[in-house]
Amino acid sequence: MEDGTLRIASCQFAVNESVKSNARTIRQFLQKAQQAGAEIVHFSECALSGYVGVDLDSLDGYDWALLRDETLKIMALAGELGVWVVLGSTHPLTAPHKPHNCLYLISPEGKLVDRYDKRFCTPGDLDHFTPGNRFVTFTLNGVKCSLLICFDLRFPELYRELYKLGAQCVFQSFYNARQRGPSVHTHIMRQTMQCRAATNHFWISMTNSSGYYAPYPSCFIQPDGMIAEQLRANRPGMTVNTVDLSREFYDPMIGFREMALAGKLHNGPDNINDARSKNTTIL
Repeated sequence: MEDGTLRIASCQFAVNESVKSNARTIRQFLQKAQQAGAEIVHFSECALSGYVGVDLDSLDGYDWALLRDETLKIMALAGELGVWVVLGSTHPLTAPHKPHNCLYLISPEGKLVDRYDKRFCTPGDLDHFTPGNRFVTFTLNGVKCSLLICFDLRFPELYRELYKLGAQCVFQSFYNARQRGPSVHTHIMRQTMQCRAATNHFWISMTNSSGYYAPYPSCFIQPDGMIAEQLRANRPGMTVNTVDLSREFYDPMIGFREMALAGKLHNGPDNINDARSKNTTIL
């Protein structure tokens, strides 16, 4: 039904180097999310594969066959349960190319329908991954959605382009975990995503690994930038929230956002015929 509503389960757990362990937890969350009435289930960055550079020192000797098998099992379960899945993983390329840090988009029929590859990799990521170069958009129940990963949040240009593409909901997966304690990420990551939501009027599902120590938890953000729900830090959990395009939110940029996107970076007349405006060295 294209009614402009979408029920999202945002999940977090302590991702680790064991694909089998990660897969088992992911399948448990899929069951739980389906029972809670979720239509799409969202996981963190590299949730299935483990995150090279943190969980794994390198991908030397990595068991790609096992990763494929467990991915197929998750796809099959999505088909049995009839839910969409946004699954963080690692996608191998042909040697000598490094793999992509990716989000697989899996349909309720258990099919792989698209893949988003992290476009902006951190300097550490670049030792292990090849950045992607394309957006992924898809429409569920009349809600136009898109996918982003972690460090992408540092580039507001991505969100402006998504706005131009008509995106209304962003699924963004993170991996900021296994740290020594609170860090700058505690104070800036959710806040940056709140800014991205408010300046572009997006709904955002923001998932993070909860491996101790994770400096911030997964959360769900409204188009006004408010955090509607967030999970407990450093604990596995799931929050289920509903995108509802019929709801109205505070948006002082209405009428000005498109003006700014068109390159007019003020909202007054282009020419003010007043000497006191033109002369900037008088009181």
